Amino acid sequence: MELLDRSTCYRAFQCHDARFDGHVFVGVTSTGIYCRPVCPARPPKFENCRFFASAAAAQGAGFRPCLRCRPEIAPDIGSWRGTANTVSRALHLIAEGALDEDEGGVEGLAERLGVGGRQLRRLFQHHLGASPVAVAQTRRVLFAKQLLHDTRLPMAQVALAAGFGSVRRFNETFRALFDRSPSALRRKSGGDTSARDGVTLILAYRPPYDWPGMLAALSERATAGLEWVEGDTWHRRLDLEGMQGSVAVSHRSERGAVAATIRFPSVKSLPAIVARVRRVFDLGADIATIGNHLARDPALAPLIARRPGLRAPGEWEHDTQCTAIDGEAPAGWRPWHAYATQHLLVARRAHAHG
Repeated sequence: MELLDRSTCYRAFQCHDARFDGHVFVGVTSTGIYCRPVCPARPPKFENCRFFASAAAAQGAGFRPCLRCRPEIAPDIGSWRGTANTVSRALHLIAEGALDEDEGGVEGLAERLGVGGRQLRRLFQHHLGASPVAVAQTRRVLFAKQLLHDTRLPMAQVALAAGFGSVRRFNETFRALFDRSPSALRRKSGGDTSARDGVTLILAYRPPYDWPGMLAALSERATAGLEWVEGDTWHRRLDLEGMQGSVAVSHRSERGAVAATIRFPSVKSLPAIVARVRRVFDLGADIATIGNHLARDPALAPLIARRPGLRAPGEWEHDTQCTAIDGEAPAGWRPWHAYATQHLLVARRAHAHG
């Protein structure tokens, strides 16, 4: 499993370093809880820490998610990180529910990726420290936990949206993991609402983030009636599986996140919609590392210093910027030259207007 040394990981937790958020999780043996590097709690003793490359690996080792730092809203691992392209593509498919319906299970997923099931399991274990099934199960639990915290969807709807086969299975999983019912984890009071009424989910990123730059890029490609920017918010109409809805995304800079308000008739489509929002807004990128690397170029260095956090927007349906591998581009992936291109485009635009 690819992971930095223990002392480096521990320093990241001591400093609450957001650059490591989503890349490493700490399991605290004295409490049985696993946390993000940005957890506001006082760092545990070094000897009580176990470090993991994914939430699934921590959960598989018997740790439960922290209720304070909420691992369910940690930024996703970016494909730039060095994970195999096959793993990156698999994570994208899992995020959209590839293993929730269990259509062929891991073997079916592996076939879609052009590898064998054994090879896929080996790659997941090497890069994430957990199996594809464990990753899917952890995503399911964490997404359900986020819906419990952030929405007023009825319990049955939360279970359905997160990919649980039944409310009974949903309740059993939460009792086993948290030693309490799902309803006991819900913080908000009030009556139930529906996905059609709208749910707002917080999706974190690793700072910095140039929000005006992202909106400018999205405005340039906006299609009337389908995708548009109004004020500081991006809007898109949804048409999935014959159903219509909408999504609006705004910036929450104080939380290092975007807020996606989704209105759609089917809660089962929520994970796929969230995955597409993450892709469009490039939320998985380690933009600080990318910027440091590109700044070695003397022509790019002043541009990156001027616009730290400028990202490369992705496509809703498919990333046309991606370089195809075996005829298929790794969804959500950005080659680093895409960021250089974005900086050059912004500089050219500023020069033309200046």
